Amino acid sequence: MSSPVSPSSSVGQSVQSERFSQSGRLSRSVRLSHSGRSSSPVGTSCPARGADVPQLTSEDYENLLAFRTGLRRFLHWSQTQARAVGLTPAQHQLLLAIKGHPGAQGPTVSDLAGYLLLRHHSAVELIDRAEAAGLVQRGGDEQDGRITRIRLTADSETRLTRLAPAHLDELKNFAPILDQLVVQWSSRPDR
Repeated sequence: MSSPVSPSSSVGQSVQSERFSQSGRLSRSVRLSHSGRSSSPVGTSCPARGADVPQLTSEDYENLLAFRTGLRRFLHWSQTQARAVGLTPAQHQLLLAIKGHPGAQGPTVSDLAGYLLLRHHSAVELIDRAEAAGLVQRGGDEQDGRITRIRLTADSETRLTRLAPAHLDELKNFAPILDQLVVQWSSRPDR
């Protein structure tokens, strides 16, 4: 069983970029640092005890429920899609982390642990199982032989190529829901 790592325990920086969405609103995206950990643009911690917290309304809780439900539906859908191509959800996330890693060389185990919010030993176990299934390969770093890089196999590239377009489409469907929730929250006078 993997052990989660708190995003706030990371060292490193995330890179924020700003863009305008189709609705004309400015939005921020966060790209993970090489450590793979990031904080959201609005922060990751809850207000301290005794801090002034605006009174939440029933509508606020309905919006939080809609957001969480949307996330859970997306994750459930994604897990179903992964299983349809013969991957576990964890394997799918691993393959995506490898493919999405910036730079020409594959990620290290530490990079992957950061991206997946796993402890190092849990990432090693996941990589071991994926390697045994023929999904990944370990290889040396081109400049430092002490570093091990993880790469996709042709089989995993094929599976990931089948999954990625549908996931991007599904995210496009989810984006308007998020936009609506943000607009409702930020339009309140006490925000």
